[in-house]
Amino acid sequence: MGKDILALLKVRVLRGVNLAVRDFWSSDPYVILKMGKQKLKTRVIKRNINPEWNEVLTLSVEDPNLPVRLQVFDKDTFTRDDPMGDAEFDIRMLVEAVKMNLESLPNGTIITKVAPWRHNCLADESPVYWSDGTVCQDLVLRLRNVERGELELQLRWVSVSGLRGL
Repeated sequence: MGKDILALLKVRVLRGVNLAVRDFWSSDPYVILKMGKQKLKTRVIKRNINPEWNEVLTLSVEDPNLPVRLQVFDKDTFTRDDPMGDAEFDIRMLVEAVKMNLESLPNGTIITKVAPWRHNCLADESPVYWSDGTVCQDLVLRLRNVERGELELQLRWVSVSGLRGL
């Protein structure tokens, strides 16, 4: 398989919940999303350990077996930004749902659910569902390598031509 883009993955970074404090009383968090060589970043939210980004970052999917990695950082003015945890998720269940012929499903139909277990970062069951003509997935990720914190995301698969032969 060449470097053809199979689809766009729209990752809506909704919010952080109970993130770690890295400054005196709070943090200035932002999220970096990586997949393969791609790297995207949300805006910084000042002095908030429960930030609401509600920001969409769009990744090009070339290899659906690659995990999406994310890192949360505290923005610092004079020193290196402090890490506030990381997580990763894979999109294989989303891709499996995309391969099904779902056009006739009613809006909001849950196709499958991904259960949390020790080999993923899910804090809660993650539904994959049909919404407005595309496959979506809601994720609550527990951050690793940090004392606390979760991130809430919503994935939306946007097909590009040629995807049907996946």
